[in-house]
Amino acid sequence: MASLLLSGCGGDSSDHGSANAAATESTSVSENMDDMAGMEMGDPSATPADKIPGAEVAEGTFKLLDTRPPGMDDVKGTAWLAQSPKGTTVTVSLTGLKAGEEYMSHLHAQPCSTKGGGEHFQFEKGGPTTPPNEVHLMFTADKSGMGMTTVNNDRKTGEDAVAVVVHPTAAMDNRIACADFDF
Repeated sequence: MASLLLSGCGGDSSDHGSANAAATESTSVSENMDDMAGMEMGDPSATPADKIPGAEVAEGTFKLLDTRPPGMDDVKGTAWLAQSPKGTTVTVSLTGLKAGEEYMSHLHAQPCSTKGGGEHFQFEKGGPTTPPNEVHLMFTADKSGMGMTTVNNDRKTGEDAVAVVVHPTAAMDNRIACADFDF
C-alpha cells in the first residue's frame, strides 16, 4: 500500500499532471497515509541542514515543474542536504503553497532536468520505498503558505541524491517543484 502512496513521484514525469490521475490518487493517498505512521518524515523544530556543525552542505533552489497543479505558480524555496558523521540531514523551506495543505518531498537520484528528478533516491536500490531506505519530508503549509521541515537519516547519501522534489500529498503525481543540490 505504501508503494502506491510513493509511486506517484517516482516514475516518468511525462505522464504526471493529469487531473484525472490526481483525483484518483487523492483517495488512495489519504487511505494509505497510516502505512507510514511512525516513520521519520520531518520535524520543523529540528536543526536545519544548513546549521549542522561540521557538515558538508549542498544547497538547491526550487524551480517550478510543468507538472504542478493549478494555482502553484508562486511557489519558491530552498533545500539543503547536509552530510556529517551522524548521517544525512535534509531541510526544505517553501513559500507560495496553499495554506493548511499537506506536502511531501523526496530525495531523487537524477537532476531536475531529467524527468523532473527521475526515480527516488534509495540507499538500497530496489529496496523498500519507505524511510529509512528513502528520505521523505512531510509538512503542512502554515496560514501564510509557508512550509518548512527537516529530516535526519543515519546513513550518508554521498553524491547519489542530487535533487529533491515537492508535491501535494493529496495529488502525488503533481510534482510542484524540484531543486538540484549544488555539490
